[in-house]
Amino acid sequence: MKKGEEMKILKEVYPYIIILVVVILIRTFIATPIKVDGSSMFPTLKGNEIMILNKLGKPKRFSIVVVAQEPDDLIKRVIGLPNETIEISNNNIYINGKKIKDKYGDGTTSDYQKIKLKKDEYFVLGDNRENSRDSRSIGPIKKEKIKGTTSIVIFPFNKIGKVN
Repeated sequence: MKKGEEMKILKEVYPYIIILVVVILIRTFIATPIKVDGSSMFPTLKGNEIMILNKLGKPKRFSIVVVAQEPDDLIKRVIGLPNETIEISNNNIYINGKKIKDKYGDGTTSDYQKIKLKKDEYFVLGDNRENSRDSRSIGPIKKEKIKGTTSIVIFPFNKIGKVN
């Protein structure tokens, strides 16, 4: 192969290499698709939806987050933030002693003893309060276990859009 032919092939392949590198960087550091598995976020999410995980998103109260957990990642809603005191009693959630309006919970939220979160901990719940593996069973979630936030469904196509 002559040098001119090699340069021509390299010029043709170069854009594809750049695209591949950019896609890998975006998926690694910025955003990636995730699949909802199960019914713990029902009725907000029904399962099998594909969402976009924003790896740069900061968890806020009521944000939907993806938590690194074995054997599978969990998708839950942030209820308690670092340094807050959380208690659940008689189907009511209290943060720092004040009852919060829980517009996402579906079903009865089981009682949970009062706990003070550390500076790097979050308290998460599934919207389907009667069928969710969340902070009530696994405890507070360390900040480094939160992979990012999610609020955009991209599949199925009839559900494309933002969810709360």
